Amino acid sequence: MSRKSESRHQLSLFDPAIMRTAAIDAVKKLSPHALAANPVIFVTETVAALVTFLWLRSLWLGRGDSPSFSGQIALWLWFTVLFANFAEAVAEGRGKARAATLRASRSDTLAKRLVDPEGRSHLDRVYSTVSARQLRVGDVVLVEAGDLIPSDGDIIDGMASVNESAITGESAPVIREAGGDRCAVTGGTTVLSDWIKVRISAQPGNTFIDRMIALVEGAERQKTPNELALSVLLVGLTLMFLIAVVTLWSFATYSHTTVSVTVLVSLLVTLIPTTIGGLLSAIGIAGMDRLVRFNVLATSGRAVEAAGDVDTLLLDKTGTITFGNRMASEFIALPGVELRKLAEVALISSLADETPEGRSIIALAKTDYGIAEPDLTAKSPVVIPFAAQTRLSGIDIGESRLRKGAVDSVLKFVGLPADQVAPEFRQSVDRISRMGGTPLAVAVDHSLLGLIYLKDVVKPGIKERFAALRAMGIKTVMITGDNPLTAAAIATEAGVDDFLAEATPEDKLNFIRKEQTGGRLVAMCGDGTNDAPALAQADVGVAMQTGTQAAREAGNMVDLDSDPTKLIEVVEIGKQLLMTRGSLTTFSIANDVAKYFAILPALFLATYPELGALNVMRLSSPQSAILSAVIFNAVIIVLLIPLALSGVSYRPVGAAALLRRNLLIYGLGGLIAPFVGIKVIDLVVTALHLS
Repeated sequence: MSRKSESRHQLSLFDPAIMRTAAIDAVKKLSPHALAANPVIFVTETVAALVTFLWLRSLWLGRGDSPSFSGQIALWLWFTVLFANFAEAVAEGRGKARAATLRASRSDTLAKRLVDPEGRSHLDRVYSTVSARQLRVGDVVLVEAGDLIPSDGDIIDGMASVNESAITGESAPVIREAGGDRCAVTGGTTVLSDWIKVRISAQPGNTFIDRMIALVEGAERQKTPNELALSVLLVGLTLMFLIAVVTLWSFATYSHTTVSVTVLVSLLVTLIPTTIGGLLSAIGIAGMDRLVRFNVLATSGRAVEAAGDVDTLLLDKTGTITFGNRMASEFIALPGVELRKLAEVALISSLADETPEGRSIIALAKTDYGIAEPDLTAKSPVVIPFAAQTRLSGIDIGESRLRKGAVDSVLKFVGLPADQVAPEFRQSVDRISRMGGTPLAVAVDHSLLGLIYLKDVVKPGIKERFAALRAMGIKTVMITGDNPLTAAAIATEAGVDDFLAEATPEDKLNFIRKEQTGGRLVAMCGDGTNDAPALAQADVGVAMQTGTQAAREAGNMVDLDSDPTKLIEVVEIGKQLLMTRGSLTTFSIANDVAKYFAILPALFLATYPELGALNVMRLSSPQSAILSAVIFNAVIIVLLIPLALSGVSYRPVGAAALLRRNLLIYGLGGLIAPFVGIKVIDLVVTALHLS
């Protein structure tokens, strides 16, 4: 994924500063208390401590295996534990680097707490200066140009330009104003111009930045249900192999085969799933870190996993599927009216129209008809601004009155009853409406010239993205307040699977519940207070950072860039997390199967020559076999750390194709890698006389 928001916070995979910190943390994590949460690695550390004791005993008392052999085994077992800790520490370090940046913006600031926040007297701008830590929910503060916003809150008066780069990484300031869905502000951001009154909505220590810091700190992350289930499986496998190794001791004694404790406990470590056990936590942390680097914060790993299993995706039409601003796409002249004349009148009547629609009309007239903007200064034009009552705008030049606006308003302006309008005009109005557009009529004095086709433009490439989601098995649903006819036209053009027209908050909530009742996981995005119920109900609710406090608290993810289309990437990141965990689990289990053939025949070949048929690796000796397997066990974790952190590459293909690919690459690869790796290590160990 190459996206602007991701690149802003992209750290190199092995940043030197993170590597240094991770190396220190890997040693700190050797504490049994810290490793207790990872049973597989805890068992490995216990075995490493035992073999270290046996090595010291052989050094001092000369009993047991040779000090050289047991010392090497102990060293590589400790490396195995350290490498597993290192993988987790690197993943955590990437989150901590982001958290350090956020902490810098959380410095204690002074706040201007208003004496008369409701403005009922001359004291409405009088304030007392207090520490931001003294503010409580409900306090109202004045924030002026150059001031830091002291805490999270909602604007109750005023409008200002706010620099939110500390939160979003985006240098361009944004406008925040009282009322609507853009009244929420975040502590630590800076007001660049004007002033605002902010009602505090968060207690000290529980602001949005505080919660962000807790979320991006890898150490704060709780295990997800899938991780817990996999951990139970790994514990079960560990216990099973522990019983098998203990039984093997009895079998060796019965068959008069000499097998030392060092060999047996080393065999245990090589057989238990240390690879996935060592990388499991790092995979989960890295998955959340990928969201953070993409400027999305998840309140829990459960939300990230749920994103990977989403069946239904709800997307708002405006700003997500379409650009949100209607744009002029065509001029339609009445019979007897020159198209260029219509375009010229449309341009002149839009000169004072600063709306995106007005700018698009001027752009269309210039680009398609080569009409230049006339200089009307000498003619003293009178601008007629748009008004909700008239639904018209235009300009008066001398005796000429140029107007554009809603069809019925323009017909009323020219004094023409609807039943006397030319059939071609009515047909064009109906055609534009059926296509989901908005018709604007254009007139000069009492003459009707034609229509402007305003189109809610669908974003380029969005249809292909929905097709990719369909290939994943995800149903896309467009939510809009438009009438069903308009909604159907845009849904067809965008390529969504379904749409919900004239949607109310209750309609969104009921739709989500209906989908969930059918056993489907639902994701949606929203920014307004009216979206809060649906965001809370959805399995994955992505709230916009620019949205209201209610929306941000209802969702389980927050998009710091406030880009609704990012919901599609969130799903892809969730799927990548699940794929990475599944792929490395497959590789780890296949690894263990291959190790049986590497070690067991070498151990008992002298007692049972029949096992020679299974000794396909032809390892030099039992000691060499054990040492090579232990070394391979440690090295493979190091080699897989980049894959665990960056994730398995994801492509939108069906589940069956993914399963085949997973088994072919990671299943077959997991079987072959130990045969090759252990044999190569055995040759090196033998050549260097290490066993």
